[in-house]
Amino acid sequence: MFYLTILMIERVGFVIILAFLLVNIPAFRRLMSSDRWIDKVQLTIIFAIFAILANSTGIEIDPANRLHDKVFLTAISKDYSIVNARILTVSVAGIIGGPWVGGSVGLIAGLHRVMLGGMATESWFYVPSSVLIGLLSGYLYNDRRNPFAVMSPGHGFLVGLLMETIQMIFIFLFSPTGWTLVRYIALPMILINSIGTSVFLSIIGMFRRQEAETRAMQTHSVLELTKETLPYLRNGLNMQSARQAVRAIMNHTNFDAVSITDCQTILAHVGAGSDHHIPGKMMLTHLSEIVIESGRVHIAHNRDEIGCSHRDCPLEAAIVVPLRIKNKVVGTLKMYYTAAWCLTPVEIQLAEGLGEIFASQIALGQAEMQAKLVRDAEIKALQAQVNPHFFFNAINTISAMMRRDSEQARQLLLQLSTYFRANLIGARSTRITLAQEREHVNAYLTLEQTRFPDRFKVHFNNQVGDDVLLPPFTIQVLVENALKHAFGHRMHGNIVNIDLTAVDNRLQIKVKDNGEGIAPDVLGKLGHEPVHSEHGTGTALQNLNQRLIGLYDKRSQLNFATGKNGTTVTISIPLVTKGEP
Repeated sequence: MFYLTILMIERVGFVIILAFLLVNIPAFRRLMSSDRWIDKVQLTIIFAIFAILANSTGIEIDPANRLHDKVFLTAISKDYSIVNARILTVSVAGIIGGPWVGGSVGLIAGLHRVMLGGMATESWFYVPSSVLIGLLSGYLYNDRRNPFAVMSPGHGFLVGLLMETIQMIFIFLFSPTGWTLVRYIALPMILINSIGTSVFLSIIGMFRRQEAETRAMQTHSVLELTKETLPYLRNGLNMQSARQAVRAIMNHTNFDAVSITDCQTILAHVGAGSDHHIPGKMMLTHLSEIVIESGRVHIAHNRDEIGCSHRDCPLEAAIVVPLRIKNKVVGTLKMYYTAAWCLTPVEIQLAEGLGEIFASQIALGQAEMQAKLVRDAEIKALQAQVNPHFFFNAINTISAMMRRDSEQARQLLLQLSTYFRANLIGARSTRITLAQEREHVNAYLTLEQTRFPDRFKVHFNNQVGDDVLLPPFTIQVLVENALKHAFGHRMHGNIVNIDLTAVDNRLQIKVKDNGEGIAPDVLGKLGHEPVHSEHGTGTALQNLNQRLIGLYDKRSQLNFATGKNGTTVTISIPLVTKGEP
């Protein structure tokens, strides 16, 4: 048994070396994170080859339990058995690719094992056992919602232990040598293959962590890129702003070419293919037309999918992201590679994130242009609520988070996008739903609480429906004002309560803090005129108060009650739900 264990370690080590070499290939890592059926088929073929190699490098055992160590098996002598790492490869195939990949690899591996034995009737049980093991391991596979997650080595060891045990049960029940064979091979096969499964997953996990680190670095680049492109795209989507944006993308990423289009023409293109992807000319790729029509992100893995009409185009892979403003596609952002294997989930997520940010920046620019053309002072005042200091503080917070938790940094980036989207909605609307206002407040709080952890707590007490309508920024302005001004330099025990109730067909909003109170000489000015302080000018409260009175009546204005135990700001506006006149 000791000699068998040594030989098993040698066979499993061979599989592990092949796994290490394979995981080094970016194209294989992309297959592991893809849900496309064609990629599943490719993954099945790769693991099936592994399983066949595991069968063919197995160790023959004769009916007397004597070992016959051959370099490569093309057939097994009558009544002989083999010890191999087949179940290891089937289990890992299921864990990585899911039940269909695991079951398919199990079927191929089982059939190949039967063929090695000359299609002997007594060896056919290897087919259902291998399929069952592939399916079971597939149902335990990694979280497909997070392509960077992978089963831990410890769990992999337990899965390998279970799958090898199932194989031993089949051998015990259906093999002619039954208990005699199981008693000899069970311990080394179960132990070594379980360890091999754990090591295989460790290798995959190591490369996944490297990809996560790469994603964190790219997220940091996105933040820098956002700062750099904001001044350009706020001027609208045109050839000049697009040219500056694509140059910035090329400086901060590893794409071989970057392009921005409107719905008909190329606005800017830098990198490979610049000789025929010429700004000002009509779009050349069929893929761009599909994205504009569908409004969805599309990924091309070869030249045919890109559909460039130029015969010698060097571009082999592409990510095309629609630039959407108010549910309307106004253009596309396209990132290209000249080698298809360079396209990984990291680059796909990066491209999608850039598309969202650029669309928000363009929309922000459009809103600002509209504000300049419209004489409505309320719209201008609302647009001014996009605080550049808050924006850059949030960017710096997310940048610092890269070093500790890249996933949280990604979530914060999404919250920042939510915050700016809410600002844009507010700049165009006089009333929004309570659900939209809460989303705006929650995005703001998430970013602020990350900057100042445990400094304050905010509680919502909502006794009305989420479809109740109120002016945009109503709660957000009051919460932001409380966090900035109510607590001074106090670092802990700061609480803000937000109460929403229906009183006599009116929506009553109370924002109460346990801060230091408001000075008497300041109290009378709040909501009526600017109040300068080290944290602001007070124009947000003045703007909010004017909007409330203008939209409703004098009863709807801000009411302040303050003392040593804190301040309460109360608003009472007509109770209207979405759909009512």
